[in-house]
Amino acid sequence: MDAAAAPRRERALVPVLVFLGTVVAVISSLGAPLVPTIATVDHVSLAEAQWSLTITMLVGAVATPVMGRLGDGPRRRPVILGATAVVVVGSVLAALPLGFAFLVAGRALQGVGLGLTPLAIAAARDSVPAERSRSAVALLSITTVAGVGLGYPLTGLIAQSFGIHAGFWFGALISAIALVCAALVVPPAARREAAPLDGLGAVLIGLAVAGLLLVLTEGESWGWTAPGLWALAAGSLALLAWWIRHELRTPHPLVDLRTLRNRTVLTADVTGLVAGVVMYLLMSLVTRFVQTPTAAGYGFGASVVVAGLALLPFSVVSVLSSKAVVPLARRTSTTTVLTVGCLVSLAAMVVFLFARDHLWQVLVVMAIAGLGVGSTFAVMPGLIVSSVPAAEVGSAVSFNQVLRYVGYSTGSALCGAVLQAHTAAGQRLPSADGYRAAALLGCAVWVVIAVVTIVLPRRAGAATTASGVDEELMVEESIADIAPGPDEVPAKVTP
Repeated sequence: MDAAAAPRRERALVPVLVFLGTVVAVISSLGAPLVPTIATVDHVSLAEAQWSLTITMLVGAVATPVMGRLGDGPRRRPVILGATAVVVVGSVLAALPLGFAFLVAGRALQGVGLGLTPLAIAAARDSVPAERSRSAVALLSITTVAGVGLGYPLTGLIAQSFGIHAGFWFGALISAIALVCAALVVPPAARREAAPLDGLGAVLIGLAVAGLLLVLTEGESWGWTAPGLWALAAGSLALLAWWIRHELRTPHPLVDLRTLRNRTVLTADVTGLVAGVVMYLLMSLVTRFVQTPTAAGYGFGASVVVAGLALLPFSVVSVLSSKAVVPLARRTSTTTVLTVGCLVSLAAMVVFLFARDHLWQVLVVMAIAGLGVGSTFAVMPGLIVSSVPAAEVGSAVSFNQVLRYVGYSTGSALCGAVLQAHTAAGQRLPSADGYRAAALLGCAVWVVIAVVTIVLPRRAGAATTASGVDEELMVEESIADIAPGPDEVPAKVTP
């Protein structure tokens, strides 16, 4: 590498990784606002059109842990470039007017890109100087959140102006740009021995998570009491139990579940799962509420574009919140930031419960939610990175990401189930009580997860590591490396 080009590539690495993560998040959300349009254009039912969204999440849940493990070895750069290239191909396939089957196939290929964010976090952790690596990790962690808020209005605007396939051509263009940028700046991984891939573990977790996500995403259309749905749920849980047993016994696990003995990692994973549930619950409630015709006695009768724009404050504030995380963590602790983020998110749900009569109130709700969720998700990877060996970073963060995907699907399904329960027979729209019940449920969940973020780290703080160093202190010191004081020298991060 040219000596003069090396600093330029290093400076460009974080912006490129953030762009890559945002692109993947935007593309993954392309199907959501377009489901009704896809059903009309391709002459399929709404349940069938929903597969344009479901298939992306399913493939992402399977690909993410496998890519995370591959990315922990010397193959990180080719895995990142290869996965991005698959996303480009999938975007083109979805954009071509070849019919619904090809669109679903393209959306499946796009799902591979959901595994890129954990690899980007691992690359930043290894290749960015210590004084910038933690803030970079925090920013990368919320790209999946911010990208959804950007993707919804962009998708709606493009589809409304230029047609359904234009949205997917837009995805092909930005993913191709991301591929070129990544090829120019993503460095090879640090020299590490390539561990054998746990093939059986990959198959088991893939089938288990795919089955659970199918239950959550298709439960409303199949019927929550359908025998087939319950059989699929039982089989998926059995596979999950088998996978856990296998991972604890194999010498080279796909995900080292022993890291969950570290209560800091356990806190991050539990919070990621549950926060994902209530985050998507609120987003789903807002997009449906805003589009509900005023004749229902609530709602604003807005277009899909306006519904997407209602999520924009969520994206903007979630990105800005990553900047506030650093000074707050320095003055308190990382786990305190996690708890504060949950409480702010609780406040957003409370505001939605009592004040949603005007569109500006909904925008305020989403801004508050962006602050809370952004702060919460920004510190999660830092907790994991600070608590696992460098060789396990990609795998551990990928597992956290899979838990988020399960949470996202659960939140979306939960919204549908609660609103359906408050829809009278023969009616198409739920009563306003449905939104009130869903908001109350969201408040209860945020209270529970806030308590978890207080209790688990305190129990971890009572124990010490084998070297006698308090685990919470280790995390706080690692966060302090983000923004050292004027007389401090940043500590070096050992890859």
